[in-house]
Amino acid sequence: MHPISVTVICHVISSGYQDCTKNKQNVFYRPEKKHYNSRPFPRNALLNMQIGPYTLKNRLVVAPMAGVTDRPFRMLCKRMGAGMAVSEMITSNKALWGTAKTLRRADHQGEAEPISVQIAGADPEQMALAARVNVEQGAQIIDINMGCPAKKVCNVAAGSALLRDEALVGRILEAVVKAVDVPVTLKTRTGWSRDNRNALRIAKLAESCGIAALALHGRTREDLYRGDAEYDTIRQVKAALTIPVIANGDIDSPAKARHVLDATGADAIMIGRAAQGRPWIFREIQHYLDTGETLPAPKIAEVREVLLDHLDELYAFYGEYSGCRVARKHIAWYTKGLRGSNDFRQTMYALESTTGQKAAVALYLDRLAEASERLEYIEADENDNHAE
Repeated sequence: MHPISVTVICHVISSGYQDCTKNKQNVFYRPEKKHYNSRPFPRNALLNMQIGPYTLKNRLVVAPMAGVTDRPFRMLCKRMGAGMAVSEMITSNKALWGTAKTLRRADHQGEAEPISVQIAGADPEQMALAARVNVEQGAQIIDINMGCPAKKVCNVAAGSALLRDEALVGRILEAVVKAVDVPVTLKTRTGWSRDNRNALRIAKLAESCGIAALALHGRTREDLYRGDAEYDTIRQVKAALTIPVIANGDIDSPAKARHVLDATGADAIMIGRAAQGRPWIFREIQHYLDTGETLPAPKIAEVREVLLDHLDELYAFYGEYSGCRVARKHIAWYTKGLRGSNDFRQTMYALESTTGQKAAVALYLDRLAEASERLEYIEADENDNHAE
């Protein structure tokens, strides 16, 4: 095999999208490395999903979210029923690998497998190195970020900005797949803009390069998170591929989860914002998929236990100062829409100690429990802006 730097984009050719590369003599050869998409995934799989050697316990995946899917949150969502949780993205910029933020993002201690780590960048060699380093640190699946629409990511030609350069996409995918002996997955969007939806071409390219599974958000980069996600493109992509496809975008209830699975034929669904402050959504969705029945709202006593345990994990993970501040947004998400929550949060934001913060949360939930056994959402909270 020749160094990654001399390879060129794997061409998608009509006879089955075979993967191929060029060496220095411009001679095409088939890579020796085994691709994890070599065995077609059953299109009618109903219960579980396979990514390389890993069989997920269900079809529910936690979306990678910067500032959200840290180790405490991933572990909580898995306990609440998620089959897999993808980490916050880790930059391929080697200069940032030693920062406290990156080191925390690469911390998987005690996390149930499979450990899926997302990497982001625009240079094939840097991305390949980042993949290898993260595998050495415990990653069992490498996920490539080509879906983030944030300006600070797109301004360095990473994330969903890559969708404008399909040749570069191919070089990155090929480099990362060749660099590691674990499954490599891809998360992307339907295109750069509504006039440039190229998800189908990107998806076929990804499959030909050896990507083991594809997560597709039903919006373009131009859309950001505005408007409604569309699922027609996801359905078209799923119909064209043999690797697993994970549908993402606006899945915020058990009924919506069922609808998206039926509408797209996807092998799994990925849930992001709807899990913020509501990690039990995975349990609710799985129950609905299994029985067709909707679970009652969780008891406040259970929510109290879950939230206080989550706070303890955040405090231990980030320390006193940062833990108190990171916890604020989670508390805001947990309490959004509950009786008296706006007034409670304004008081809570001013608290500077983890002890005071945790006590305030416990007291607030105890008072809620006096009025109702189960959660009752009664306020819109449209004007609430949480602080970190």
